[in-house]
Amino acid sequence: MVKEVFNIEKAKAALLFITQKIGETDLLKIFKILYFAEQKHLAKYGNLIIADRYIAMKNGPVPSKIYDFFKGLRGDGYVISEAESFYKAFEITNGYVVTGKEEPNFDYLSKSNIVCIEDAIRENHTLNFQQLSDKSHDDAWKNAYRDDAINYIDIAKAGGANDEMLKYINEYFEIANIEIA
Repeated sequence: MVKEVFNIEKAKAALLFITQKIGETDLLKIFKILYFAEQKHLAKYGNLIIADRYIAMKNGPVPSKIYDFFKGLRGDGYVISEAESFYKAFEITNGYVVTGKEEPNFDYLSKSNIVCIEDAIRENHTLNFQQLSDKSHDDAWKNAYRDDAINYIDIAKAGGANDEMLKYINEYFEIANIEIA
């Protein structure tokens, strides 16, 4: 049995923080900023921010549960009853433009979470669709099968984790009973 570490309120807080910082933006930009923040946090601290599974899709890594929530919000996916507070916090226009409708609840985000998200925003918010897609086609994405989960160890490596950190991540995930891929 895999321990469930994904927390919808924490995910909502992280996404609202991103939209608060950069304003109305598209799904791809949000997904990539979140991926790069997660990558930084994993490489530096050995654990995940929101612990969603990133799927290797055509335009790069996509957070699986978050994408499902946004698809439900825009009407082309299943509405997930557990995501009611998520649906109230965001608005989607034109099928992909996201606006946050609430302030982020920082009680769900640690200082290290915030720093990594801010770094990812600073490094990526001015990049266009193609630049973000290309940048996210890192070794972690390349090592995964298309439309399959990306290995967390590969994400950490792509983020610059050293061998000691990779060993720590592997041991931590094993103890916590979290699937690496």
